[in-house]
Amino acid sequence: MTSITIISLGTLKEDYLKSGVAEYQKRLSAYAQVSEINLPEERIQNENDPASISRALEKEGDAILSRIPKGAVTVALCVEGKELDSPELAAFIARAGESSGKLAFIIGSSHGLSPRVKAAADLRLSISRMTFPHQLMRLILSEALYRAATITAGKRYHK
Repeated sequence: MTSITIISLGTLKEDYLKSGVAEYQKRLSAYAQVSEINLPEERIQNENDPASISRALEKEGDAILSRIPKGAVTVALCVEGKELDSPELAAFIARAGESSGKLAFIIGSSHGLSPRVKAAADLRLSISRMTFPHQLMRLILSEALYRAATITAGKRYHK
C-alpha cells in the first residue's frame, strides 16, 4: 500500500476545514497509508520586507526538507507548477507508488515555499492558477488525492 505524507505549514483553525480534511483522509485510508506533518509558520516581523519573508521561507524550507520521508517522491504545491487533471494526477500517483511506494505532498505557508523546496521536488504541482489560502488547500488536496485513488481503483466517484 502506498504511503502518502502531507507536509504543511500552520494549523487548521476552522472546524469545517478540520472536518473536511478528516473525512477525505478517512476515505483515502482505504487506498493508501496517510499521515500529516504540520509544521509551524515562521514569524515575520515586517510583512513588507522581502528579506524578512525570504529568511522565513528558508527556515520553513529547512524544516520541510528535514521531514520528507527518505525515498519519497515529492510534490510541491505552488502556483507556478504544472496543472494536471484528475486522471493525470491519478496516473502520476500510481507511477510514483509503484516506483518508491512513498509520496510526500508539500503545502507552504501563506508566503509559499522556499526555492530550495521547489527545486528538491520531483513535481511542482499547481492545483489552479487561482490563489487559495494554504489552510483551504489542505482540504482541496485531500479531496484530489481521494479522487485520484478512486480513479486508479476504477470506482464511480470520479465523474
